[in-house]
Amino acid sequence: MLKQVCIIGVGLIGGSIARAARQAGLCQRIVGYGRLEDEKNLKAAKALAVIDEYFLDLASAVHEADLVIIATPVGAIGNILAELKPLWSAHTVYSDVGSTKGNVVRVAQQVFGEVPGNFVPAHPIAGAEQSGVEASKADLFQNKRLIITPLAHTQPEAVSVLQAFWRQIGAVVSTMEVKHHDSVFAATSHLPHVLAFALVDMLGHRDEQEEIFKYAAGGFKDFTRIASSDPTMWLDICSANKEELVPLIEKLQCELDKIQRMLVEEDRQQLFATFMYARNARQRFLQQFEGTMSKSSTFHIQPGGQLKGVARVPGDKSMSHRSIMLGSLAEGVTHVKGFLEAEDALATLQAFRDMGVEIEGPVNGEVTIHGVGKHGLKPPKNDLYLGNSGTSMRLLSGLLAGQPFNSVLTGDKSLSGRPMKRVTDPLAQMGADIKTTENGTAPLYITGRAGQMQGINYPMPIASAQVKSCLMLAGMYAQGETVITEPAPTRDHTERMLTGFSYPVKQDGGTVSINADGNLLACDIDVPSDISSAAFFLVGASIAPGSDLTLQHVGINPTRTGVIDILRLMGAHIEVMNERVVGGEPVADLRVVYSPLKGIDIPEELVPLAIDEFPVLFVAAACAEGQTRLSGAEELRVKESDRIQVMADGLQILGVDAQPTPDGMVIQGGGNIGGGTVVSHGDHRIAMSFSIAGLRASAPITVLDCVNVNTSFPEFKSIATNLGLNLVAEES
Repeated sequence: MLKQVCIIGVGLIGGSIARAARQAGLCQRIVGYGRLEDEKNLKAAKALAVIDEYFLDLASAVHEADLVIIATPVGAIGNILAELKPLWSAHTVYSDVGSTKGNVVRVAQQVFGEVPGNFVPAHPIAGAEQSGVEASKADLFQNKRLIITPLAHTQPEAVSVLQAFWRQIGAVVSTMEVKHHDSVFAATSHLPHVLAFALVDMLGHRDEQEEIFKYAAGGFKDFTRIASSDPTMWLDICSANKEELVPLIEKLQCELDKIQRMLVEEDRQQLFATFMYARNARQRFLQQFEGTMSKSSTFHIQPGGQLKGVARVPGDKSMSHRSIMLGSLAEGVTHVKGFLEAEDALATLQAFRDMGVEIEGPVNGEVTIHGVGKHGLKPPKNDLYLGNSGTSMRLLSGLLAGQPFNSVLTGDKSLSGRPMKRVTDPLAQMGADIKTTENGTAPLYITGRAGQMQGINYPMPIASAQVKSCLMLAGMYAQGETVITEPAPTRDHTERMLTGFSYPVKQDGGTVSINADGNLLACDIDVPSDISSAAFFLVGASIAPGSDLTLQHVGINPTRTGVIDILRLMGAHIEVMNERVVGGEPVADLRVVYSPLKGIDIPEELVPLAIDEFPVLFVAAACAEGQTRLSGAEELRVKESDRIQVMADGLQILGVDAQPTPDGMVIQGGGNIGGGTVVSHGDHRIAMSFSIAGLRASAPITVLDCVNVNTSFPEFKSIATNLGLNLVAEES
């Protein structure tokens, strides 16, 4: 507990901080400070029991304070810091609540020469339409973000005090660099406020304003709500962050000019593409917001149960990408079902819309692609932004190298740091003109070389399905034959789907060849369910007595079926039914009936074919009679978590004899799984695997840190519980 907290500026934010701190019992005494003209407000704050006392003298207000929070408009912070300078105490933590941080740091440097180490800039992302202490409330910051922007020399202990304080009053605390903070909030907060102020100002000055506002619907009210914000405060904010804000206003003006041009020219396709991309981008934002604003997600699994019924898990991402690419280049209309509406696949979809392809959807996983033919793509009017999708960038680089127009491929910070020379080097041998950064990373500047690309014979130095697919797509536009030989088998989704679109592809062992003598013909594609997602239920039904489960339309590409082969070697009863080929890909319904498992030495040749499924296979091993040994799987240590160590730790907590090795694990089975609390370390496959273990547990299992399941496989909880797993998710 802090002895005394001083709030400088007891308005909406300052008053809410005081109320929340009092409610949480964080301090013995809360005092407020203001100038003589603020005394009426300070008296109201005291009368409302928001503060215990107020002072018009700063020295008295900060005397003996453990924490001082400056909750004034950003324009006043410089003067406050100057007044605080002679009163500064090394034993006090100081902070602010300004929504711009660069100017706060600058004025602090002007006052002190160097920003004191016990001053921690911060920004709570919360507010209300009303201002003043009367509008303050104790839950204003509950589950809202609080951004701390410490400097290199900020004292860690001061940061810790402030983090603990804000977390105790309900905020979700994050850390960010000063410049990055101002850039982000100029786009997501300051620009929207300027836009709302400008729109209402424009409409308010029109002669027919009374009629405009009379018939304005709820959407107008919601959109312009932020124009009710305090003008003085927002004048300060916009002035303080103008270096970041002005360029954004200029970009917005350009975007409005583009939309105006589309309307004048009746360019319905591009207008539709713009609106559709915006809708999908906002939906992705909402999903991310709901996921990241959840401080924690905990799975509680009651022991026992069985999996019974019929289910279909989400579609395969690799095939979702390729269905958009090849469907766009096909002649005719391609209908896609089971499309994975995830951010990576949506980036591919938007790229082809930007190149003139009319694409309807996705709606409930269904997409309709009006193909433009192999030579029908149009020059994109802007850079093609591919988000975080390495598959999109690497495959598109090959496809676009042979087009009659130039293009630029960009991505987010993560994608921009990934190596691209593994595709640009062999493409250069084919005659492509692609420029990267000095480090061989994006952006990729592609000069179209239509009719000038040459087929090559390329022995791949490293097995990579993305490189192979990139060169195949380039080979569709090259003179002569392109021959690619891989050193080890990789996923062959591209070859199979090309065949499904009637494009000639030759395969001979590890060699594939393609040329420009062909066209793609539209077809219907039902994207298979992802076998990696199906694996949790394959194991669950195999270990839970009484289970009888059918998983529909699962992709059984032989480069992906290692999990089935391993489970069958352990004695699992998995029946492959209704086999067929859809879009060149083998699919089937998988019926799994409980059967006692036995431990095995997992053949190393199956390891690459089941690398993502081993967390749940470790659960199967724990339920099997005898010993199971895995080796040759060191790649598991560099996934989203060290999956060998994390699974071993969790299994040991549940009473299983699981011993990690450098490249695998040795598990003594027997099915004696107990209860306990395990940590997933934010790894979605770990969380889902321990959930499945509950089917054979003798006591409840709690799995911590399961938020990422919501973003990678949000349907897991509903599918699992509908089939019979007793799982409850606790979000907070």
